[in-house]
Amino acid sequence: MQAPGPERRLAAVLAADMVGYSRLMEVDEAGTLARLKTHRLELIDPSIAKNRGRIIKTTGDGLLVEFQSVTDAVLCAAEVQRRMARRNADVSPARWIQFRIGVNLGDVIIDENDIFGDGVNVAARLQVLAEPGGICISGAVRDQLGDRLDEIAFEDLGEQSVKNITRPIHVFRVRLDATTMVALESGREASATPIARKPSIAVLPLVNMSGDPEQEFFADGLTEDIITELSRFRDLLVISRNSTFVHKGKAVKVQEVARELDVEYVLEGSVRKVGDRVRVTVQLIDAQTDRHVWAERYDRKLEDIFAIQDEVTGAIVATLPGRVEAATQERVKRKPTDNMAAYECVLAAKVLHHRSRREDNAQAQLLLDRAIALDPNYAHAHAWKACVLGQTWVYGWCADRDATFRQVADELEIALALDDNDSDVHRILAAVNLTRDDHDKAAYHQERAIALNPNYDIVVVQQGELLTWLGRPEEGIEWIRKAMRLNPYHPERFWNHLGRALYCAEKYAEAAEAFARITRPDHTHHAFLAATFAQMGDSVAAAAHAAEVVKLEPAFSVAGYLATQHYKQAVDRARHEAGLLKAGLPA
Repeated sequence: MQAPGPERRLAAVLAADMVGYSRLMEVDEAGTLARLKTHRLELIDPSIAKNRGRIIKTTGDGLLVEFQSVTDAVLCAAEVQRRMARRNADVSPARWIQFRIGVNLGDVIIDENDIFGDGVNVAARLQVLAEPGGICISGAVRDQLGDRLDEIAFEDLGEQSVKNITRPIHVFRVRLDATTMVALESGREASATPIARKPSIAVLPLVNMSGDPEQEFFADGLTEDIITELSRFRDLLVISRNSTFVHKGKAVKVQEVARELDVEYVLEGSVRKVGDRVRVTVQLIDAQTDRHVWAERYDRKLEDIFAIQDEVTGAIVATLPGRVEAATQERVKRKPTDNMAAYECVLAAKVLHHRSRREDNAQAQLLLDRAIALDPNYAHAHAWKACVLGQTWVYGWCADRDATFRQVADELEIALALDDNDSDVHRILAAVNLTRDDHDKAAYHQERAIALNPNYDIVVVQQGELLTWLGRPEEGIEWIRKAMRLNPYHPERFWNHLGRALYCAEKYAEAAEAFARITRPDHTHHAFLAATFAQMGDSVAAAAHAAEVVKLEPAFSVAGYLATQHYKQAVDRARHEAGLLKAGLPA
């Protein structure tokens, strides 16, 4: 009886290989490996999983992936190359990480967890034919695709002879979107539209001023942690440790370092041990003007060195992006609006959004529309467009609330497709699902947002807000106060979130104090204050705030107002209703 042959099957095979791997490793081995790992974790592997691919094997500079569908394989390849092109737009061409990708449909031999055969070999040869950042597919793949992918164009390269394959292979080049193709063909950053680069920062090694060599590890560890945590902020370009640590132990001039690393901001500082205490001093410098933007000193008791390291890292990282945004905002103000690039438009829109005023919201929408016109693939701009439109929906500043809500959902869908690792995208998705009273989906997206950026004050405060809606106000209070500590310059609306949580926790005096911090209260703030004072037994104050509610919103009713609240627990809704009715507000 003849033994069965090896298992075979038809498969779509994607082969990818990194361009210039040896050269990059020679220049900066640790930095290249770190960036490659980051690209794998954040860009490549999620795209493969999203398109139902299976990674067969990886090498130092490449990988082999199997798909059951050629459509999934080509969509995955296009998504990877587009996202890599956007990531490379933030660094100099000498430090680009690019891949060539080949996709083939063919017969493969299965051997445990590996695949071999003609299908794999052709994919590998197609990869070699692709340009850096490009994709080549076989005629078999093109035939199977037909007209299914309207968003992707193909260029027929004819039949090509390739190494170790006796027959010629019909090859097609995948034509990506215009921005990506400009980057591929010109070998430099795409410039078809005036896309602004992110504000950039270099964190210089903190200087050990203790005279104690054993404190050196603390200074270095603190520097590395700051770099790592800052890298979570999607709108901040952070220079890698390997590039900044070459200046360790040297007397440096900030402006020279900034020119060398091509950054706008530099963070420098020192660590000093005095007795049983440690002092960390940091300062942020605008390298273009050699001006100190922000400085802070942290004094801690030296009990647990690692706990201090975590605490100081969190404090610095939470404050720093806000200070960079504020400094960049000052630059924006000095420029004519017509010259504002995409990032600067988004930055200005954020500032306007946080003011929570109708006229500022309208201006923020215009700025975000401009940002998207400058760069249609800017996920962060789409996410903030959804956020700003969501504000109009919440406050009733729109003519058609249903149409506005659909527009919010559309913008979020675009943002998620462009970048599913943006914490703002998941933060806003959590908020949108909360408005639908889908608490489970809201919690899922909120958890993703927190995991992606645990030091982002707006994400942290929303965690507290969501916990309050879920019936866990005590935990919510802790998160909201953490957000306030993270960003001492937090938007005023944080007091509103804290007041709501304190009311739900029946800490009425503290709730009244929190709401009193709001300088321009609207009818919803007055409604909470009316309910709060009513629960405290202060009928005079309750009646005064109830009168303000009716004055600002003549059609106000308790039932209509409560319909806009998103309590999961009936007891929380009942408590709020009782306070409003006790204050004398119309049912």
